[in-house]
Amino acid sequence: MTQADAAPPAASAPALDDQPSRDQGDDDQAGASTRERILDVALDLFTDQGFDGTSMREIAERLHISKAAIYYHFASKEEILMALHMRLHEFGKAALARLAGQAVTLQNWGSLLNELLDQMMAQRKILLMHERNQAALEKLHSNKDHDDQHDDIQQRFRQALANPSVSLRDRVRMACSLGAVFGGVLLAGNAFDNVPSAELGALIRDAVRDLVADRSAPNADPG
Repeated sequence: MTQADAAPPAASAPALDDQPSRDQGDDDQAGASTRERILDVALDLFTDQGFDGTSMREIAERLHISKAAIYYHFASKEEILMALHMRLHEFGKAALARLAGQAVTLQNWGSLLNELLDQMMAQRKILLMHERNQAALEKLHSNKDHDDQHDDIQQRFRQALANPSVSLRDRVRMACSLGAVFGGVLLAGNAFDNVPSAELGALIRDAVRDLVADRSAPNADPG
């Protein structure tokens, strides 16, 4: 950590603009908004010039706020990076929760992957940031909260894929379709960086549809 990134003495409130008195609800909303703005600017900087090449001072200057205001929300630059990484854990979480209360079918699985893919395409910059800052992110993986959430998401996917009420044929197709989503978006690295999100999303969706199409249905597309 450079001297420019050194945390100032603890402050009781963020050094933002002088503002008139507001109620607690307004303060909470403003604090959440400032926190998200910090994350959005950090995302741009970490993606464009790397985590190691970005200082807390640069983030503050881009936002026209003081470094103390940033330290009010985040104890360190590493904490900002972890908060951005944790956004990945929101992908598919709601869909997985709904799937837990439904019968697992190829149709439901396809809907889950469509929702997951929509979220990944909408937040594609986070994935790009992740790809370009792997070394920095690897150092953060001892975070217990991160590990717990990561393990929970993996366990939910594995429970669905191990469901004995679903045929082996369908479970293999479900696993392969999940691989199509993560392979096309994450594991391909920068291979598709120049492909527009709408086009890439449509192509991945076609691949998923081929894998999870119920061939036994009367109106199934023969391919």
